[in-house]
Amino acid sequence: MSPEKKGIFYGYIIVIAAFVIMAIGMGGSNTYGVFFAAWLKEFGWTRAMASGPFSFSLIVVAVLGLVAGRLNDRFGPRLLLTISGVIVGVGYIAMASIAEIWQLYLAYGILVGAGLSGIFTPLLSTIARWFSQRRGVMSGIVLAGMGVGTIFMPLLAGGLIAGWGWRTASTVFGIVTAVVFVVAAQFLRRDPQSMGRLTNGNTKITEQSPTHEAGGLSFREALRTRRLWMLWAVFFCMGFAIFSVLVHIVVHAEGQGVSSAGATVILTIIGGVNVAGRLALGSASDRIGSRAALIVAISIIILSLVWLQLATTLWMFYLFAAIYGFAFGISVLESPIVAELFGLRAHGALLGFVDTGMVLGGTVGPVIVGLIYDMTHSYQAGFILVTIFAIAGLVLAWLLKRHRP
Repeated sequence: MSPEKKGIFYGYIIVIAAFVIMAIGMGGSNTYGVFFAAWLKEFGWTRAMASGPFSFSLIVVAVLGLVAGRLNDRFGPRLLLTISGVIVGVGYIAMASIAEIWQLYLAYGILVGAGLSGIFTPLLSTIARWFSQRRGVMSGIVLAGMGVGTIFMPLLAGGLIAGWGWRTASTVFGIVTAVVFVVAAQFLRRDPQSMGRLTNGNTKITEQSPTHEAGGLSFREALRTRRLWMLWAVFFCMGFAIFSVLVHIVVHAEGQGVSSAGATVILTIIGGVNVAGRLALGSASDRIGSRAALIVAISIIILSLVWLQLATTLWMFYLFAAIYGFAFGISVLESPIVAELFGLRAHGALLGFVDTGMVLGGTVGPVIVGLIYDMTHSYQAGFILVTIFAIAGLVLAWLLKRHRP
């Protein structure tokens, strides 16, 4: 008997499948910092060089993420996520054979980046269509999968690298990712209307009964509004701040005398606290509004960045990870705020567009911070710059007025 006949709202099945994909896909991508340290030791690359493929992958995610949003609006997530999983898996397996930096650009930058582009926007846009009243909470649950993945995937990578080498670790990642993606994707459906339902389990549906937000603005109409570009700039600043820290935190902590194992645990703490943070921010967006929740999250990130610049011992880094990890999942607010400001008519395309800000900020941030380190042999100036970008994001979020389309 199907879940629908048992009285279980199928939207919750969608949430579970999306959670699993987030944990393996995006959680796995957050282990780049663990591989990063291994590559520096084996190949002798500079930190700017080793940051390049990660940043390039974010360019690929940004460009193809916008395309993925449009494809999801039209065709739905099942086929899209199946293809994405296969591409990510092939990318990780190819990464196991690299010997030159250009090969890492190809394997991780292009292949893994292309596969990851089909995760965030299609999944969050699908959740927005299945839920209205509890959209923030459900988005938080799905993105908590990224936090859960950040808990165990770095530990898995660190253990495999220590025991069998980073090449074996990369191969395992590829196989696991491809299998999990393909299986989980088969449970996804574009919207409840395709299954004879409305959002949040309402079974009385007609062709004339879309959700109240379904009208909204078209993609072209939204592009002509100032608030869309301000929202894009907010997430650009936050992408710059968040990804710069995520890529460099392990090697920075090791440079302060923290052991490799202890530095890896920093990522695990970020992932663990992030689970609670995403749920809390998603719930807050439902209660106080997405803009207010965004301001709170950015403020917490700024606080953590100030503390990071004071951290010199293991416990101080762990405290940073706990504060930073809570607000690290700020991306949980992207989908609710896009739906709130622009409706669901072109939600996938608009979410993909806004997320390009987050991704492009994350593209240039790690490289610039790496270049600053290579020139100064210190992360101090780079982390000050990161903090300035976070403050700029806070100011823009404060100026972003709440409007209805």
